[in-house]
Amino acid sequence: MIRHDALDSLPVRSALPALREALDDRGTAVLVAPPGTGKTTLVPLELAGLVGDGPARRVVVAEPRRIAARAAARRMAWLLGERVGGAVGYTVRGARAVGRDTRVEVVTTGVLLQRLQRDQELSGVDVVVLDECHERHLDADTAAAFLWDVRETLRPELRLVAASATTDAQGWARLLGDAPVVEATGTAFGVEVVWAPPARPVRPPHGMRVDPAFLAHVASVVRRALAERDGDVLVFLPGVGEIVRVAGLLGDAGGAEVLQVHGRAPAAVQDAVLAPGQRRRVVLATAVAESSLTVPGVRVVVDSGLAREPRVDHARGLSALTTVRASRAAGRQRAGRAGREAPGTVYRCWAEAEDARLPRFPAPEIAVADLTAFALQAACWGDPDATGLALLDPPPAGAMAAARSVLTAIGAVGPDGRATRRGARLSRLGLHPRLGRALLDAAPVVGAEPAAEVVALLSEEAPHEYGDDLATALRTARRGGDGYAARWRAEVRRLRSSAGEAGEGSGGDAGKGSCRDAPAVRGDGREPGGDAPAVRGDGREPGAGPLTGPDARAGLVAALAFPERVARADGGSYLMVSGTRAEAGDGSALRGAPWIAVAVADRPAGRGHARVRLGAAVDEAVARYAADAFAESAEEVRWADGDVVARRVERLGAVELSVRPLRDADPGLVRAALLDGLRREGTGLLRWPPGAVALRQRLAFLRRQRGEPWPDVAEEALIARADEWLEPELGRARRRADLARIDAGQALGRLLPWASGEAARLDELAPERITVPSGSAIRVDYADPGRPVLAVKLQEMFGLRETPRVAGVPLLVHLLSPAGRPAAVTADLASFWQDGYRAVRAELRGRYPKHPWPEDPATAEPTRHTNARLRR
Repeated sequence: MIRHDALDSLPVRSALPALREALDDRGTAVLVAPPGTGKTTLVPLELAGLVGDGPARRVVVAEPRRIAARAAARRMAWLLGERVGGAVGYTVRGARAVGRDTRVEVVTTGVLLQRLQRDQELSGVDVVVLDECHERHLDADTAAAFLWDVRETLRPELRLVAASATTDAQGWARLLGDAPVVEATGTAFGVEVVWAPPARPVRPPHGMRVDPAFLAHVASVVRRALAERDGDVLVFLPGVGEIVRVAGLLGDAGGAEVLQVHGRAPAAVQDAVLAPGQRRRVVLATAVAESSLTVPGVRVVVDSGLAREPRVDHARGLSALTTVRASRAAGRQRAGRAGREAPGTVYRCWAEAEDARLPRFPAPEIAVADLTAFALQAACWGDPDATGLALLDPPPAGAMAAARSVLTAIGAVGPDGRATRRGARLSRLGLHPRLGRALLDAAPVVGAEPAAEVVALLSEEAPHEYGDDLATALRTARRGGDGYAARWRAEVRRLRSSAGEAGEGSGGDAGKGSCRDAPAVRGDGREPGGDAPAVRGDGREPGAGPLTGPDARAGLVAALAFPERVARADGGSYLMVSGTRAEAGDGSALRGAPWIAVAVADRPAGRGHARVRLGAAVDEAVARYAADAFAESAEEVRWADGDVVARRVERLGAVELSVRPLRDADPGLVRAALLDGLRREGTGLLRWPPGAVALRQRLAFLRRQRGEPWPDVAEEALIARADEWLEPELGRARRRADLARIDAGQALGRLLPWASGEAARLDELAPERITVPSGSAIRVDYADPGRPVLAVKLQEMFGLRETPRVAGVPLLVHLLSPAGRPAAVTADLASFWQDGYRAVRAELRGRYPKHPWPEDPATAEPTRHTNARLRR
């Protein structure tokens, strides 16, 4: 019997005429309705004609989470006075309750995507409602884009509704062809806001870590709420780990029943939360309770203000959830849970001043998440670049490039980016493409059942108490009686079945962009090479080896899923094939393993290396097999540790497997290494006798004074032209010692401007020596290219009135005492003889009486000798 009283009390009923009119007129609509108004339950029933007087239609409602899908179906069935599976049913991963008379089917967005890829026309479906689209999950955005494409090209009669309590209504309206926006006014009760920030500063969240002091504060706020307010308390926390910790801190919660609600909670617990309690309750929940679920009896919400969002560290090749501040839209959704049935209160665990600084809406998943699965969906849809899809936010180019790289490596897309037949198989598995690849490729090696077991364990985050060793976690799941183990077993069954279906023939034509007509290719661009390692499904190895049985199987599957994360022990940490370093935690069973396959990793705050959160020990045979696409054997000649290193290297990406000296290295590679050594260490590697240094200084002087065609002999310029002026010596060199034997001066001579004839003027323009009045040939110092220096004894310059010049530049003359010490410095000899000489003469004649000190040096005879020798 239909519960008309309950249906009539739902506030969204007032918006139904406008919604029906919008769909009849435009075929699309955006429905904005506050929490508790009935948009998730009454609207689908009305559109299906199950209540009211509308025509009979088949309606599909897409929810972002399994728990919400099941709860919505149960609520609608209850309103009709039926059991789930009749007029209302649901389909989620691993569970289905749909009958031949089902008119409203609630599915997850992931299930909807799978259905669209199989049947793009959605045959038999009249209306699709995308619920809670404000959460901006990638699957929901993708489904909306595909549905709009279907409506535009295949089924213009298909009706689409985007529904949410808080959303960018205008953005969704534009996306759905300027769809009308229908708003429902709610009769939600008032909610009082109590600001409850921590008394002392706490560390901000980083990665998956939340400061324990903050969680202790949340627990204290819950106790305060229990003491100050009546009714059940709904507490929002970012993840399962925080829920478990706060539950432990609450203890018996003053006699209240403490329940934990999250995606991994047993179905019985989830059902209990959605039914009225016998005594007061504290419900600790993740964001799953923000929308689509009504928890009866709740009058108080305690909001931690934190949420989990996916992030990708492209530099390290790691993707994981990270803890962030929840958006203001999420805060409104959470607070609204307290006013569904009566006036309520929300305790917000942050300061009122911080609220305005929070983001308006959550970050769209397409902007921050790993896009490998999305890219495969787009490729199977026939739009590999996703440029033709109606998306609120375009996918980042870098993330799409990274995703295509992964898909190419596993053979899911071809060189043109379009899906291969293998990609079609992977898309139908309902797994991340990496895990799908592992399932398909590991099954022939270890057996379908063991492969499905490991992939099921990797497809959903395992409880923390399962540990970081994948093989141990697998054994725990097999014997476990918790909710996770039950879901794991169901997923194993599904994967066995899905793998079989995916392996069936795929001929035929499924229409626009269908994966069914994709070409067949090998397992990947370079599928695992050679024979499979000696790992058998029954655990019996054909030969001796360090790993056997379940441990070996788990490692192989993980390595096939994440081949770039295969890692070898190296100096206290593990070096992955990708080049990222990772560390196993203290006390980890993985420590000491020569090789591991890292399935899950993150980067702790303040640490340069990643941290292994889930991995498996493997041996070198498994590593080589799984990461064969990264294998290379090459002759490597490079400059390292101050000399040429020539070796033959076999490697898996960044991991060196074997190194042997290379005796007959390619001369071109040796030459390139020597040039690299010169770039790194400079021309000091060559031999620079005094004449070579002097020549370089003379050329630097001429370059500065005359410019072209005189060569630039600065360090950077010489290195840039090293292959020109160091030939043929460089071609004969093989190591550092050979460079040290090259006469740099002789080599520099090749840079002189011989072609123009200017080289012949080198000694004229920049002579090595200048002949002074005494007849001595004195060396010119060109160390300062702006002012060459002539250091000469004062008596040898008598009689010279004009300062000597080179290339038109007056020399800076250092006039020396008889002992060779500077007595005066001048660039104007005439001025010095007239003004400066007298003071120098007065100072030095007494000290050096045997040397001539004429009163008129300008007319005196120059000499290198003393007065005594002159008299003789």
